[in-house]
Amino acid sequence: MRHPDITVWTTWEGEALLGVAALRQLSPDHGEIKSMRTAPGNLRPGVARALLAHLLALARARGYTRVSLETGTAPMFAAANRLYEAAGFIDGPVFGGYPESPHNRFMTLALR
Repeated sequence: MRHPDITVWTTWEGEALLGVAALRQLSPDHGEIKSMRTAPGNLRPGVARALLAHLLALARARGYTRVSLETGTAPMFAAANRLYEAAGFIDGPVFGGYPESPHNRFMTLALR
Protein backbone atom coordinates (compact mmCIF):
# COMPACT_ATOMS: atom_id res chain seq x y z
CA MET A 1 0.00 0.00 0.00
CA ARG A 2 3.04 2.26 -0.08
CA HIS A 3 3.03 2.64 -3.85
CA PRO A 4 2.61 6.24 -5.09
CA ASP A 5 -0.39 5.34 -7.26
CA ILE A 6 -2.34 3.96 -4.26
CA THR A 7 -4.35 6.22 -1.94
CA VAL A 8 -5.55 4.81 1.40
CA TRP A 9 -8.44 6.06 3.54
CA THR A 10 -9.56 5.11 7.02
CA THR A 11 -12.81 5.82 8.76
CA TRP A 12 -13.06 6.26 12.51
CA GLU A 13 -15.62 6.68 15.24
CA GLY A 14 -13.83 8.40 18.07
CA GLU A 15 -10.80 6.23 18.81
CA ALA A 16 -12.21 3.16 17.04
CA LEU A 17 -11.06 2.27 13.55
CA LEU A 18 -14.13 1.24 11.54
CA GLY A 19 -12.60 0.44 8.19
CA VAL A 20 -9.87 0.90 5.60
CA ALA A 21 -10.10 1.28 1.82
CA ALA A 22 -7.60 1.92 -0.97
CA LEU A 23 -7.85 3.03 -4.59
CA ARG A 24 -5.09 2.50 -7.14
CA GLN A 25 -4.71 4.24 -10.47
CA LEU A 26 -4.05 1.61 -13.16
CA SER A 27 -4.21 4.10 -16.04
CA PRO A 28 -5.61 7.62 -16.51
CA ASP A 29 -9.13 6.20 -16.95
CA HIS A 30 -9.01 2.95 -14.95
CA GLY A 31 -8.86 2.49 -11.19
CA GLU A 32 -8.63 -0.53 -8.92
CA ILE A 33 -10.26 -0.96 -5.57
CA LYS A 34 -7.09 -2.31 -4.05
CA SER A 35 -8.33 -3.07 -0.58
CA MET A 36 -11.42 -2.80 1.58
CA ARG A 37 -11.57 -4.02 5.14
CA THR A 38 -14.13 -3.48 7.88
CA ALA A 39 -13.12 -3.90 11.51
CA PRO A 40 -14.62 -7.15 12.87
CA GLY A 41 -16.89 -5.36 15.34
CA ASN A 42 -18.43 -3.20 12.59
CA LEU A 43 -19.49 -5.71 9.96
CA ARG A 44 -23.16 -4.75 9.57
CA PRO A 45 -23.69 -0.99 10.12
CA GLY A 46 -22.88 0.06 6.53
CA VAL A 47 -19.17 0.83 6.92
CA ALA A 48 -18.17 -1.10 3.78
CA ARG A 49 -21.00 0.46 1.77
CA ALA A 50 -19.88 3.95 2.83
CA LEU A 51 -16.24 3.19 1.99
CA LEU A 52 -17.21 1.83 -1.42
CA ALA A 53 -19.36 4.89 -2.14
CA HIS A 54 -16.40 7.12 -1.21
CA LEU A 55 -14.04 5.21 -3.52
CA LEU A 56 -16.48 5.33 -6.43
CA ALA A 57 -17.08 9.06 -5.97
CA LEU A 58 -13.34 9.66 -5.93
CA ALA A 59 -12.85 7.48 -9.01
CA ARG A 60 -15.44 9.57 -10.87
CA ALA A 61 -13.79 12.80 -9.67
CA ARG A 62 -10.45 11.51 -10.98
CA GLY A 63 -12.04 10.91 -14.38
CA TYR A 64 -11.91 7.13 -14.35
CA THR A 65 -14.34 5.48 -16.73
CA ARG A 66 -13.92 2.06 -15.12
CA VAL A 67 -13.07 0.58 -11.73
CA SER A 68 -12.01 -3.03 -11.26
CA LEU A 69 -11.31 -5.24 -8.29
CA GLU A 70 -10.07 -8.70 -7.42
CA THR A 71 -11.79 -10.61 -4.64
CA GLY A 72 -12.11 -14.17 -3.41
CA THR A 73 -14.55 -16.97 -4.15
CA ALA A 74 -14.47 -18.72 -0.76
CA PRO A 75 -17.55 -18.45 1.49
CA MET A 76 -15.80 -15.85 3.65
CA PHE A 77 -15.99 -13.45 0.65
CA ALA A 78 -19.75 -13.87 0.10
CA ALA A 79 -20.71 -10.61 1.82
CA ALA A 80 -18.10 -8.66 -0.13
CA ASN A 81 -19.28 -10.19 -3.40
CA ARG A 82 -22.89 -9.26 -2.59
CA LEU A 83 -21.81 -5.68 -1.79
CA TYR A 84 -19.96 -5.32 -5.10
CA GLU A 85 -22.82 -6.89 -7.08
CA ALA A 86 -25.34 -4.57 -5.40
CA ALA A 87 -23.16 -1.60 -6.45
CA GLY A 88 -23.34 -2.76 -10.08
CA PHE A 89 -20.04 -4.60 -10.46
CA ILE A 90 -20.05 -7.49 -12.92
CA ASP A 91 -17.54 -10.22 -13.62
CA GLY A 92 -14.74 -8.89 -15.78
CA PRO A 93 -11.37 -9.76 -17.25
CA VAL A 94 -8.19 -10.52 -15.34
CA PHE A 95 -6.16 -7.35 -14.85
CA GLY A 96 -3.20 -5.86 -13.04
CA GLY A 97 -0.94 -8.89 -13.22
CA TYR A 98 -3.12 -11.01 -10.93
CA PRO A 99 -3.01 -14.74 -11.64
CA GLU A 100 -6.35 -16.26 -12.57
CA SER A 101 -7.44 -19.17 -10.38
CA PRO A 102 -10.62 -20.80 -9.05
CA HIS A 103 -9.95 -18.90 -5.80
CA ASN A 104 -10.29 -15.37 -7.10
CA ARG A 105 -12.90 -13.34 -8.92
CA PHE A 106 -12.38 -10.29 -11.10
CA MET A 107 -15.11 -7.66 -11.21
CA THR A 108 -15.50 -4.35 -13.02
CA LEU A 109 -17.85 -1.37 -13.02
CA ALA A 110 -18.27 1.13 -15.86
CA LEU A 111 -18.51 4.64 -14.42
CA ARG A 112 -20.70 7.29 -16.00
